[in-house]
Amino acid sequence: MSVFGFIKKILPGKNSKWRVTATVLIGSIIGLGLFLMKEGEVVSYMSDNPQACVNCHVMTPVYNSWMHSSHREWVSCNGCHVPQDNIVNAYYFKAMDGLYHASIFTARAEPEVIFMREGSQEVVQNNCIRCHVQQVTQTKYNGFIENHEQNRTSRQCWSCHKEVPHGRIHGMSTVKYNIAPLPTDQEEMVIPDWLQKEMETR
Repeated sequence: MSVFGFIKKILPGKNSKWRVTATVLIGSIIGLGLFLMKEGEVVSYMSDNPQACVNCHVMTPVYNSWMHSSHREWVSCNGCHVPQDNIVNAYYFKAMDGLYHASIFTARAEPEVIFMREGSQEVVQNNCIRCHVQQVTQTKYNGFIENHEQNRTSRQCWSCHKEVPHGRIHGMSTVKYNIAPLPTDQEEMVIPDWLQKEMETR
């Protein structure tokens, strides 16, 4: 059944001008929605690729600081900022958090320095402990911070580790060379000719 046939079926009456108007209106809304989804690269957010975060320019300094941290070797953005307990919870959280971010960024209401909301803080804290449970619970590390042994899993990790993994400076206009990263292929390495020759001789 064509779109026009569907409209004809659901709209009573013989006024074909109204049907054409309704068809054009519905088609325009669907087309605009698909266009916005394509321009917003909505499908990229379903992946685990950290470069999806840079679709929003305000995330560029956060991405760049992560790229220069040791966490880059072990975990992507989703590994820290999305729940890891099950896939349903992960995608539900991504959808809710993403809609919030999209609405703030579209309205140009983002602050100069971005901070995590309470729900995000809980997720990040759980993921810190998930990866670093040995360091958090080993007794040999408990003596140098007051009340550490009693609060070692409830204290927010970034209350001490403030610069991990995003560095000391967090503002959008304060990160040096704050440009969006070019997509790179992790499998390919650019090796200068002189280095390639040196490697082949050894």
